[in-house]
Amino acid sequence: MPKYRFHGLAALVAVFALIAAACSNDTTSPAAGTSGSTGTGVCASVDTSGSDALANICKSGTVRVATDAKYKPASWYDVKDGSWNGFDVDVAREIAKRLGVNVDLQAQKWDVITAGSWNDRWDLSVGSMTDTVAREKLFDFTPAYYYTPAGIAVNEANTSVQDISTDLDGKKICVGVATTYQDYLKKTLVLGKSAPPFDFQIDNATIETFGTDTDALDALALGDGIRCDAVASAVPIEQAYIDDGGPVKLVGDPIYFEPLSIAIDKNAPVDETSLDDAISKIVTDMHNDGTLSSLSQQWWHTDLTTSSGG
Repeated sequence: MPKYRFHGLAALVAVFALIAAACSNDTTSPAAGTSGSTGTGVCASVDTSGSDALANICKSGTVRVATDAKYKPASWYDVKDGSWNGFDVDVAREIAKRLGVNVDLQAQKWDVITAGSWNDRWDLSVGSMTDTVAREKLFDFTPAYYYTPAGIAVNEANTSVQDISTDLDGKKICVGVATTYQDYLKKTLVLGKSAPPFDFQIDNATIETFGTDTDALDALALGDGIRCDAVASAVPIEQAYIDDGGPVKLVGDPIYFEPLSIAIDKNAPVDETSLDDAISKIVTDMHNDGTLSSLSQQWWHTDLTTSSGG
């Protein structure tokens, strides 16, 4: 990833302006000029006099989606042109289209999203969230819309890490906060029933957390062992970082495979049942008609939607 250095007060102001822009919302309409639902899709048959979550979305004409602004190529906010991009972004837009509403994309911190109890600030998380047993207490999950291998990256200058099961014991490993990779290193990770079994291969890791996985990779890129000895993240995210010129490399085989699902807050102030049913059907339809496979090929250059093996 390119690094930028700023000097002086004017540059500092510019930085804050970029941050503010990155945290802004993006509303994409499935049909130009619409202020409510388009009269098509799921919402065409929803009674908007109701008070449940789906009725409220159809009534307002907008589904609010939380995602990550720094998780390229799954989702990222381009401050240069003020646009959202990525696989998760296109999935969210397609879901809104099939509902028949606009999509309001919101940059939210991952640890805030995964904490649950969203207090009606957004309706869905379309942010590559792994279905885990712990998270099932907080969220209703749709069927997995794709799967990713989790893996280990080290600085490109590293020569000491050859065997993940032995060479990383006791080492400092950087991860995104509130991720399954952090849970894996803590040996508390229990994936949902659709995930294949795995073993904990790393003992006594010193874990350093960052706001998002890309920040962890930036720390690794500073040099071998300077901030961390390795990063645990999704292999496609690590590979995208490498493809963008990041001085890191992948080592070993994937440590586990994770089913990634759309999450809906179980503690929402209104009934979420019909929304969960509608989004789950949309995900299934997108699998069946090849939409998810096509988007995966576009963004990941491989089909990650058909099985947990990638």
